[in-house]
Amino acid sequence: MSPDDDRNDGLFGGSGETRTRLPEGEGGGDDVYGGTRRSARGGRTSSRSLVTVVGVVVLLIAAIAFANRGGDESSSGDDDGKKPDAAATAPTGEKPVGGKNGGIPSGYAHDEQGAQSAAANYAVALGSADMFSKDLRHGIVNTVYTPEEATKRQTDLDKVYSAEKFLGSIGLDKNGAAPKGTTFVSRIIPVGTRTTKFSGDSATVEIWYSSLFGLAGENTKNPVSESWFTNSYQLRWVGGDWKVSDFQQKDGPVPVGRDQRASTADDMAKAVEQFGGFTYAR
Repeated sequence: MSPDDDRNDGLFGGSGETRTRLPEGEGGGDDVYGGTRRSARGGRTSSRSLVTVVGVVVLLIAAIAFANRGGDESSSGDDDGKKPDAAATAPTGEKPVGGKNGGIPSGYAHDEQGAQSAAANYAVALGSADMFSKDLRHGIVNTVYTPEEATKRQTDLDKVYSAEKFLGSIGLDKNGAAPKGTTFVSRIIPVGTRTTKFSGDSATVEIWYSSLFGLAGENTKNPVSESWFTNSYQLRWVGGDWKVSDFQQKDGPVPVGRDQRASTADDMAKAVEQFGGFTYAR
């Protein structure tokens, strides 16, 4: 859907790569959200469901057993005390983000955790519906990017987000507004982050996330769909905070979808309006 296939800025949750897949309803109703996806495995669905239930029960029992363990047990001889390679998002004692710049969390710690939190929050801002409003977009770009990079990107982004062909392809008018009776959805939901490079005032952080993009409304041709991407952000410490100097995007990892009934357009619109986002900080 991007007007420029040679450059994918990835600033709207990978919408340029999103493939719209309409749910298939049993009766072919008017509500594109109301259908139920067919199982690709046919008769194996019930077996898979049984395996899923058993797996959940086993995990629940294990979790309860772990929670009931006493805190006085010493580590086994095989435990060398090293942390796992994957750094889980957990309380660390570091002061959380306390400030905001143009509504975007700011004031990150000058360390790897601060860089990861910055990348997650910046991805959320860059993938939001606010990017389709010129004034709000300029504020986001000036807050998220380094001063030099923000200046370079403003003109190009204005062209991308104001291109009628692009806006029309996703169901918006020339001003980026959704048709009457519909709600425009553009959200990024971070799943996890990791630091791949860190050296004082520079860092490279990867963020894996899911993206919701489309129009929630009756009979829309672009229903809200989900995509998965991984962005790699190059960050620099500028003016006492982390800023984006560049980034790349790639598809996936993509999980296998479950056979869940798609929500109605009304439920989707209400969910977007009623559920706010998070500030990511550790």
